[in-house]
Amino acid sequence: MPSPVPFAPARRLLDDDLLEAVRSRAAGYDRDNAYFADDMVDLVSSGYLRALVPESFGGAGLGLRETAREQARLAGAAPATALAVNMHHVWTGVARYLHDRGDASLDWLLEEAGRGEVFGFGYSEAGNDLVLLGSRTEARPDGAGGYTFHGRKIFTSNSPGWTRLGVLGLDSVSDDGPHLVHAFLDRDAGGFEILDDWDTMGMRASQSRSTVLDGAHAPAARVVRRLAPGPTLDPLVVGIFTTFETLLAAVYTGIADRALELAVAASRRRTSMKNDGAPLAQDPDIRWRLADAALALDGVWPQIDTVAGELDALVDRGAGWFRATAGLKVRATETAKQVVEQAVRVSGGSSYFSGNELGRLYRDVLAGLFHPSDDESAHSTVAQSLLGPLG
Repeated sequence: MPSPVPFAPARRLLDDDLLEAVRSRAAGYDRDNAYFADDMVDLVSSGYLRALVPESFGGAGLGLRETAREQARLAGAAPATALAVNMHHVWTGVARYLHDRGDASLDWLLEEAGRGEVFGFGYSEAGNDLVLLGSRTEARPDGAGGYTFHGRKIFTSNSPGWTRLGVLGLDSVSDDGPHLVHAFLDRDAGGFEILDDWDTMGMRASQSRSTVLDGAHAPAARVVRRLAPGPTLDPLVVGIFTTFETLLAAVYTGIADRALELAVAASRRRTSMKNDGAPLAQDPDIRWRLADAALALDGVWPQIDTVAGELDALVDRGAGWFRATAGLKVRATETAKQVVEQAVRVSGGSSYFSGNELGRLYRDVLAGLFHPSDDESAHSTVAQSLLGPLG
């Protein structure tokens, strides 16, 4: 096992006034199934989308651990906004991951993010449980080193806001193929349609709409990898996996932090006729329920800090990073769901109303079940690390 990494105090980019403004809009966005446009304006103005961009590229220079902490704070104010912004942070985090390890292949992304471009994540596909290891999307070579992409991506968060979209497709026609092609599209270049199909029970403001690729073109300069399908330790894939899982864990843990805060406040506000009007905070069963939620949540933050801190410190776990970060994501999202449910039980029937903040958090936290790695995939990853591949 690697030695523990010492942590410096985390820096912050999101001030309390900004977070309160974001919180004040969250219920309206959720009710109207509307995009978080005003939140995005505030976050861009604050420099938050440049959090992971090194100072030499015009960014704030925060590490992954610091950004994870900020993402949790943002998620506590507006989970859907945090989830959508997460996808931009994933790409700047991947570019930072490569840059810090001497790979300049995504330095152009850091430069563009430093100038204000917004990156989206267009990898998810219906029925594709291979995720980074396969694709249903066709990547057709253009004869000049670039590709056109043809297929349908789902859960494309921040669909109205991205200006650059990372995509994955399969080149099955080149003589040296097949290859998985990782590339980036420019919104202004077209060749795609964003469907108005996002009407979900939670994470509504993220507007994670489906994207139909119909000849969207990535020139050679924006093709960042051609990799054989299947498992790989290519730094791009490791960077995507570890950054994605760590930041997702932070978002859902931030939701749980806020739910526990709301539940504690509710226990002090609600009273019991059975106990002569005493607040529920004096009820032993309620106290146990809140303590149980806190105990579960207290076990997640040290893991987030350790994983993110070791990634910042360039600790090399090799293939062990897949186990470490898949386990982190599943533990964080499952714990968050349990904490929010406990908070709902403490807070009572008012949380069942659609406009209630805790009720919204309950709907939002369920989305954690659907992000990769899911529970089955994570267990498979850990089993393989312990027992080797299936014979």
